Amino acid sequence: MSGIEIDVDGVLRQHSDMVYKIALSQTKNRADAEDVFQEVFLRLVKHQKKIQSEEHLKAWLIRVALNCCKKHFTRSKREAAQPLPDIPCASPEENDVYWAVLELPHKYRAVIHLFYYEGFSVKEIGELLNSKESTVKSRLFRGRAMLRERLSGEGGEYV
Repeated sequence: MSGIEIDVDGVLRQHSDMVYKIALSQTKNRADAEDVFQEVFLRLVKHQKKIQSEEHLKAWLIRVALNCCKKHFTRSKREAAQPLPDIPCASPEENDVYWAVLELPHKYRAVIHLFYYEGFSVKEIGELLNSKESTVKSRLFRGRAMLRERLSGEGGEYV
């Protein structure tokens, strides 16, 4: 199986923000997110010949990032992650929403992040997470409800 030629430095420049944000949204901890980030790009170097296209590359990076996050969680039981002091957002309202997303359970946090922050469709999220579209829709619905509830005292109209 011969894939496209990969410029790892170029991929790193183009997709580093996305991979880091996914890792951070899943781990809720900068140090863990950096570990996951590094693992994703090490795997890219190791498996770059398997990448078939640019679209496959992006999906592969997301899938590997999510898998590395899961692996990271199963390696050891950790104390609850402390909130990060600064996540750049366009406005205070968006910052509140992002923090609320970080507080969601993992299965809801993943679909909310991929849908709203990465712009994937329900179908694409299902493929990335190996889930049925109906499961993704259900998790989006429940995740939104949890966000609405969490933000109701802090401006729930943003959700």
